[in-house]
Amino acid sequence: MAELRFDGQTVVVTGAGGGLGRAYALFFGARGANVVVNDLGGSFKGEGKSSKAADVVVDEIKSKGGKAVGNYDSVENGEAIIETAIKNFGRIDVLINNAGILRDVSFKNMKDQDWDLIMAVHVRGAYKCARAAWPHFRKQKYGRVISTASAAGLFGSFGQCNYSAAKLALVGFTETLAKEGLKYNILCNTIAPIAASRMTQTVMPPDVLENLKPEWVVPLVAVLTHKSNSETGSIFEVGGGHIAKLRWERSKGALYKTDSSLTPGAVLSKWNEVNDFSQPEYPTGPANFMELLEEAQKLAPNKPGENVDFKGKVVLITGAGAGLGRAYALLFAKLGAKVVVNDLVNPDDVVQEIQKMGGEAIPNKANVIDGDAVVKSAIDAYGRIDVLINNAGILRDKAFTNMDDKLWDIVMEVHARGTYKCTKAAWPYFLKQKYGRVINTTSTSGIYGNFGQANYAAAKCAILGFSRALAREGIKYNIYVNTIAPNAGTQLTRTVMPEEMVQAFKPDYVAPLVALLCSDKTPDPPTGRLYEVGSGWVAQTRWQRTGGHGFPVDVPLTPEAVIKVWDKIINFDDGRADNPESSQDGLKSIMANMSNTSGGKKSGKVDKEILENIEQAKKAQAEGTEFKYDERDVILYNLGVGAKRTELPFVYENSDNFQVLPTFGVIPPFGAQAPFTLGDIVPNFSPMMLLHGEQYLEIRKFPIPTEATLVSYPKLIEVIDKGNAGIVVTGSVTKDAKTGEDVFYNESTVFIRGSGGFGGPSKGSDRGAATAIHKPPPRAPDAVVEEKTTEEQAAIYRLSGDRNPLHIDPEFSKLGGFKVPILHGLCFFGFSGKHVLQKFGMIKNIKVRFAGTVLPGQTLRTEMWKVGNKVVFQTKVVETGKLCIAGAGAELVGGSAAAKL
Repeated sequence: MAELRFDGQTVVVTGAGGGLGRAYALFFGARGANVVVNDLGGSFKGEGKSSKAADVVVDEIKSKGGKAVGNYDSVENGEAIIETAIKNFGRIDVLINNAGILRDVSFKNMKDQDWDLIMAVHVRGAYKCARAAWPHFRKQKYGRVISTASAAGLFGSFGQCNYSAAKLALVGFTETLAKEGLKYNILCNTIAPIAASRMTQTVMPPDVLENLKPEWVVPLVAVLTHKSNSETGSIFEVGGGHIAKLRWERSKGALYKTDSSLTPGAVLSKWNEVNDFSQPEYPTGPANFMELLEEAQKLAPNKPGENVDFKGKVVLITGAGAGLGRAYALLFAKLGAKVVVNDLVNPDDVVQEIQKMGGEAIPNKANVIDGDAVVKSAIDAYGRIDVLINNAGILRDKAFTNMDDKLWDIVMEVHARGTYKCTKAAWPYFLKQKYGRVINTTSTSGIYGNFGQANYAAAKCAILGFSRALAREGIKYNIYVNTIAPNAGTQLTRTVMPEEMVQAFKPDYVAPLVALLCSDKTPDPPTGRLYEVGSGWVAQTRWQRTGGHGFPVDVPLTPEAVIKVWDKIINFDDGRADNPESSQDGLKSIMANMSNTSGGKKSGKVDKEILENIEQAKKAQAEGTEFKYDERDVILYNLGVGAKRTELPFVYENSDNFQVLPTFGVIPPFGAQAPFTLGDIVPNFSPMMLLHGEQYLEIRKFPIPTEATLVSYPKLIEVIDKGNAGIVVTGSVTKDAKTGEDVFYNESTVFIRGSGGFGGPSKGSDRGAATAIHKPPPRAPDAVVEEKTTEEQAAIYRLSGDRNPLHIDPEFSKLGGFKVPILHGLCFFGFSGKHVLQKFGMIKNIKVRFAGTVLPGQTLRTEMWKVGNKVVFQTKVVETGKLCIAGAGAELVGGSAAAKL
């Protein structure tokens, strides 16, 4: 096909001194465009200033025959950046809002400047540049805008509440620009790129960065900014040779009678329907609330469901003097809460309403921008705060062509910064009491964009991004954060709705969901979720992502190649679409594509080399690695997997029944020297891509000695090729150094993302108990043990030998894609094995499949079923309801009784 060209067009790229911006600038310069290379020249943290970064790129473009000029303004001075384009080239056709900085810090340590600087550069900067370009686009009836979001914005990221807020703000902003610009042929799209840059260098290892070159992102941007493009208002995930499109997916939801029977308990009674995506919608705007209301009014009264009460709880509601806030305040008071009614104009009337009905409430007239003053009222009056509902808001609607800085700034200030400030003020109290519930208020205008509301859409989407990041930080402290997009008739909506609709859409139909989400009754319990609500209807909204397309990583990617498979990239209906919920989910397809090469596999030479290495590794014999241990090591291990000081057989060497927990058998071979290296037997090996998938342990000597010198002999069992990943199974025999007797046998299965496609077998062999998958019987468990881990659990367990910094160093765990250091898989394996031992007796062998992560401090629940001489079990994390061990089973030593403690 013909090469995409940009001859005669002018392209402005912000933050173009390095990384993605530089790659954009060089590409457009090479394809005939006039390029304005904007870069302030500061650090990735937003510090300093220099013209050098932009000048180097300009010189590079010119040296290859291209046309370019530099601009050194901050993106907050968007007028000057666009003026550079007009002054030098007479027009602007494409704006790529790429400039960005990072100020990562946990929310409890975040300072206002960390929030303000991120919002200024990412959000206000994008607004200022787009606003300055807009009159030129409209006049020439042509324009292309690219906004830069990120996985952190789409899904929320630990330690990035500010960045997540800013990046999702750009989604709502750009969706609105797309709606306003369409009639003028101004097309606006958002990308969430994963690429090596000054920012990602701080959070990704070098071998991964090598495969995440900016050149993988540029071709998509070229397609979206070309005159032949018709896509607008869309969101794309891109990097590492993979491109996919995202859209909103909304559950059918549940409909309730709109009368006094619509209570929090009634909402709970249909909670499964609320979250049921079996009949989803793919909306580009709000639901038909009038039609929903008409249907709701025809229903029979709602089932009452469980009682929800807030006795002893303190609930603070911002903007509670009227409308939604008032409805929330009255309901919480009715349910027994002490209510702080915040309103900048008149909180007193609602306080008096509450007091007249026998409730307890106090007024607060502080501005939400002064969050400390808002929260102080609750602390001064009641000594605590349990629930915060960020509801205050304003509207300053105006078509983008008439938008000014005053209208932009005040809406961002009240909605986004006000939500941040109130939550920041409440957060220390939530952390101290290990309890908190936060409801933040977005809008369908934010989620889907809305004509005349670029400011409001940006602010409301910022709140959603903030909420999702905050939910990840709060969950380990029993702080849940959810976001609602309500539809109700209020003073705010009176400016955009007919009066009869304002009267019909009562705030009372929204309040029950809010109360339910703030209670302890929801079964999941939900956090980080988004719910649309109004007219007696409640539905959950989430992302859906196409299967997209992965391009071979050994062939340079061009825009023309992207166009050829465009229909596949944007196809949601081919059975490959999924629903990503986290940054790790966002990275999944991109990381998996790293092993995708031309022809679908590595070249024959590399395939042959890998396969030969595998055969040689299977034959290789280990020299044996010695492991000495004594009673102290036994006690340390037992403590590491949850033994209590009162369980003397596990913690006291002079106990008559002093014993080694059988799962200790995984420890001696842990550091044993294997006669092969993973880098030789799978392609593209990176330790960051390795996951521990399964573990099998067999105890071959009873009783297990409480002190001994052992020798372990690792051996390669098999390597399985799963296309996008490789699976490596290692077996290890552990012998008594003195007697030569077998003491333990282990098989460890590791899953390595991006290390498949080498032509090996796609299925593993059947090795009996070592490969068995145990399915729980369809009945209630015969035994259940719940045990809470401590926040120091990983720190203690690592002293038994697994010193991986992933389990102790927060910075390292971020590199692995985890918000905080996680518990060792073999640690919670030990907990589960201990539970089986305590309930059913000594174990002969045990096999588990690791199904999820556990954070130190979370509670493990092991559910066990006795089936013949086996115990089938699974282990869940109580706080999330998710499995961490699945398909597990343990064979018992014949006739053994439960361990006596």
